[in-house]
Amino acid sequence: MNMLFLGMSILLAAAAGYWVFGRGTPRPTGTWAMGALLGAFALAFASYAPLVEDAVESLVPHVARLLSNSASLVAAMAVVAASFQLNLDLAEARRRIRVRLVLLAVAVFGMTVLFAYEQMGHRSAQVYALYLLLYVTYLGFAVVDFLVQAVRQSLSTRRASVRTGLRIAAAGCVFALVYLAYKTTRLVDLGLELGLVDSTSQCSSLVGRCAFSVTAPALAVLLICLGLTLPAVAYPISQARRRRWETQSFEALGPLWKDLSAAMPNIVLSIADAEDASTDSDFLLQRRVIEISDGILTLRPHRSRKVQKAAQDAIDTGTMRGAAAVEAAVVKAALADLKAGRFADEVAPPAAEAALHKDLRTDTEWLLLVAHAYTGHAGRVADEGRPEPVGA
Repeated sequence: MNMLFLGMSILLAAAAGYWVFGRGTPRPTGTWAMGALLGAFALAFASYAPLVEDAVESLVPHVARLLSNSASLVAAMAVVAASFQLNLDLAEARRRIRVRLVLLAVAVFGMTVLFAYEQMGHRSAQVYALYLLLYVTYLGFAVVDFLVQAVRQSLSTRRASVRTGLRIAAAGCVFALVYLAYKTTRLVDLGLELGLVDSTSQCSSLVGRCAFSVTAPALAVLLICLGLTLPAVAYPISQARRRRWETQSFEALGPLWKDLSAAMPNIVLSIADAEDASTDSDFLLQRRVIEISDGILTLRPHRSRKVQKAAQDAIDTGTMRGAAAVEAAVVKAALADLKAGRFADEVAPPAAEAALHKDLRTDTEWLLLVAHAYTGHAGRVADEGRPEPVGA
């Protein structure tokens, strides 16, 4: 048990440090709430560890319970505060957070007073029941509050990592509700002195009664923290993958761009305003896509309908790859005609597939297919104007 609880405590403390200090980027909205959440959960789990529990209770008997319960309430408050800061406007978020902070202060103060009353020799089941009532009431309010926010936002967000993270956090809330049901049962048992729950034995495993008192809250904390942290971890990974794709796409478009820019130097955009963005993969790729598109547009008087028809007869145009191969054959023939000073007798229309793309990624994906066919498959144009077979 020491290894489990101390391990989770260290992991959560490291995650809190990552959020607050180690991100290397401007802190996003909700950073301090997330730091408080992870730090409070780290304290709660540390207090559950028998090693820490024995150490603090050697000073004040049973104080580990108060520490862990208070930390759990602070963490629950931080979860709700983070969700409000991310999902509501600033004024409304602050208003709701203030109300919940007041309720948190009342709950923790009341628990502390009841704990001190017990320590003065007035231990009774009813006093502990009142203590549990404050704890369960605020924790249940916070869990339901966050569960509603998580489900609502998971249905409306567009980012896959945020949607997945919120659903994982909502699953964690379900385990938290299981834990609250157990605590409520114990509260009723103590208040009515029914003797249904054995409170004298300590947990030494994660099954049996401990499945409700230890395993359920542990899974709740793990899933909620994982769900809320997932978007922050996924974002730099997705950005690295995006930059890698942009760099690879930029290089793959190089041969086609080189031939077009050599034949039509005017398509190359001015570099006067690009010095500061010379290493920005997004900027460089967008610039290359624009220059290739301009080059293909400039070739319009040389785009032969005869070449286009011959290429369409030679390959299957029912796929994007086949349509790109036809376009590559037309572009290659048009470049040859441009260099020879010949114009098309009948101008070939632009590829219908090219008009379907409205953003950088889809434009790039189309031109990558064209560039691949251009360098790998689009053969030379024979003297009679019919291209050699072009395939995808």
